[in-house]
Amino acid sequence: MGIGETTKRITYVIAICLAAGIYIGGTAAGENAQAPMDGASGSTIPPGTVITMANWQRYRAFMPDGMAALFEGKYFWKMPPDVRIEIGPTVILPLPRGYLAATERYSPQVRLVELPDGGVTLDNYHGGIPFPNPAEPHKGWKTLANVWYRYIPHLSVDTYGSGCAIDATLNYNCQAYTAVKRQLAYNTDAEAPAEPPGPNAKYFTEWFMTLEPEQDRYTAYLTVNYADPSRSEDEYAFLPALRRYQPVSSTARCSESGGMDATFEDFHNGFDSNLTELDAEYIAHRRIIALVDPHPPTAPFPADVDMPLGWPTPSWGKWQVRDVDVLKIKKIPAKTAGYCYGRRVMYADSQFSSILWEEMDNMQMQPWKILAIFPLQVDVPQVGAINTAALDVEVFWDIQRHHASFSSEPANGRPYYINEQAPHEYHDDARYTTPAGLNLIMR
Repeated sequence: MGIGETTKRITYVIAICLAAGIYIGGTAAGENAQAPMDGASGSTIPPGTVITMANWQRYRAFMPDGMAALFEGKYFWKMPPDVRIEIGPTVILPLPRGYLAATERYSPQVRLVELPDGGVTLDNYHGGIPFPNPAEPHKGWKTLANVWYRYIPHLSVDTYGSGCAIDATLNYNCQAYTAVKRQLAYNTDAEAPAEPPGPNAKYFTEWFMTLEPEQDRYTAYLTVNYADPSRSEDEYAFLPALRRYQPVSSTARCSESGGMDATFEDFHNGFDSNLTELDAEYIAHRRIIALVDPHPPTAPFPADVDMPLGWPTPSWGKWQVRDVDVLKIKKIPAKTAGYCYGRRVMYADSQFSSILWEEMDNMQMQPWKILAIFPLQVDVPQVGAINTAALDVEVFWDIQRHHASFSSEPANGRPYYINEQAPHEYHDDARYTTPAGLNLIMR
């Protein structure tokens, strides 16, 4: 056995250990293979299985509720008749060593603090997984905190992302943009800049600028989240006609942006809300099918997308059976006024804590939106391959208004950069993480 093969085997064993026994591999099976019907931790779907409209009910236990509803044809948006989901082996990528080291060093000192208004926060967090083994009380909130503080590279640059809005007649219009996502606090990457000191320290920022259509070119948004979890996120917009930025009112957080179905609450790859204002109930630990290493189309939408749903085709890659933590999230009573979602059900990967699927109800607790997230696998310098929520494909289905959105970061085979891969210009914090930097866009 050569050194390379030995290294691969050692990496495999490490992945097994870090995953705490999550299933990997399995025997091949045909399209009509039988699978256990309970979604329990000990069951799985054999690699080689193909799920179609003819046999999907056999695997319903491995589907989020919203996915099963799409197969049932319960809503306006339905699975395409030719849907084909091919199951591959479950591959567990180890979390970065620096992130795990920070978890071991800092997590024992993290404290959960109950607030007078009924909310919860945490104290003495300095990096890594805040609650490696979440348990009651507040198990759901602790699990949500792990999602919030999941590992993400400290710099992700998407040079050309695409977002397409689809209406009830299946007409669509698309826009292209560039995005720069930066983590500024609690970094564990070796080459990450030093953490900024002080009470106003930023946790992460997201910067988006429209490239197409031409009439919207240079329109830009910046969101700023702070290291203090109780501090509200700041949002800014740059308006080319005014040649300056302006703050976005906090009352606009539930407004859908750019004709798409995502609100400010849905940024940060599916969840961008104030942790201290949320009640999170832990529902279950279960297994679902997910596409966590997709190979999105390299041609413009809707090429190689299964319409009308905007569903991945088999060319995107094999699906995996993933362990997930299911959470039911809602605002605490003191913060419900004027909010958009009455309830959000989240399916977060148990190993790397990114969101794989969500279902949102309106304030009348009626089903409103379904969100599928397909996180890309990227190679992080000095870290290795990871499943990251920084770059992904997201599909929203508004089941009340018969509207949908399809976004891909990156799109059309365009390049992206992670950490020190990024050209020098993207390392300019003042330009990409401050509102004053927005004013530099057209200069």
